[in-house]
Amino acid sequence: MTPQVQDVVAALENAYPPNLAEPWDAVGLVCGDPQAAVQRVLFCVDPVETTVDAAIDFGAQLLVAHHPLLLRGVHGVPSDDPKGRLVHRLIRSGIALFCAHTNADSADPGVSDALAGAIGMTVTGPLVPHAEGARTGLGRIGVLPEPEPFGDFVRRVADSVPTTAWGVRGAGDPDRPISSVAVCGGSGDSHLSTATAAGVDAFVTADLRHHPAGDHLAQEDVPGRRAPALVDVAHWASEWPWCQQAADTVAATLPDTVEVLVSTRRTDPWTTHVFGATTDLGRTPA
Repeated sequence: MTPQVQDVVAALENAYPPNLAEPWDAVGLVCGDPQAAVQRVLFCVDPVETTVDAAIDFGAQLLVAHHPLLLRGVHGVPSDDPKGRLVHRLIRSGIALFCAHTNADSADPGVSDALAGAIGMTVTGPLVPHAEGARTGLGRIGVLPEPEPFGDFVRRVADSVPTTAWGVRGAGDPDRPISSVAVCGGSGDSHLSTATAAGVDAFVTADLRHHPAGDHLAQEDVPGRRAPALVDVAHWASEWPWCQQAADTVAATLPDTVEVLVSTRRTDPWTTHVFGATTDLGRTPA
């Protein structure tokens, strides 16, 4: 019996329960017939033109994305609007769209587990648990197989996520030993204080801003408190490992009936990284 879109949705919602989503989020089936037959499913971070192209090229009947297409309220999806155009393309191509966002962030396992796994960490629990003792929640805390200098750890992270123009940046003493680590796929600078309170050696996340990062590192001067070193990766790159996790979930639930594929099309918005001519300025002026 050929599986239907609703069968894949059921597998994904079992893994990433909708009730774990933040109240402001928009998750679930965006468009498509739940009873339509599905043989191929493509997984991606962003539902954008290039991943819709990839879904069409793959012959998929369902596109599973991490980021919502219609996060904020809309009053229409005309085809001359960028998001409306995607909805029209998907429907004309017979492709349903399903989004698992903050419910995938908080699920166990979820987005941050996939990032931790890519880095080579052993996860011990959530960074921000939903309740005391819960395994669900935002971010993850874990340990490395062996301690290593922060400079080597930054290289480890860079080698573990897809390459982007944004790259991977580290803030901290390159020689500092790193053993315990917190990770948060996606934007995580709102959890800087939580990572500090957790007592980890390093915090890996995306979209770190200048002032929050600087204020965080200034805690190095507070007696008895040492803020974790920071590793900043591209938002898309930090969440891309989840795509394989989600694909494996569907493949395991519907074995030999649904073909899954993870999109390798880079949808990070940054395309160019240039170092200027003045590169010899140190942190402390002469």
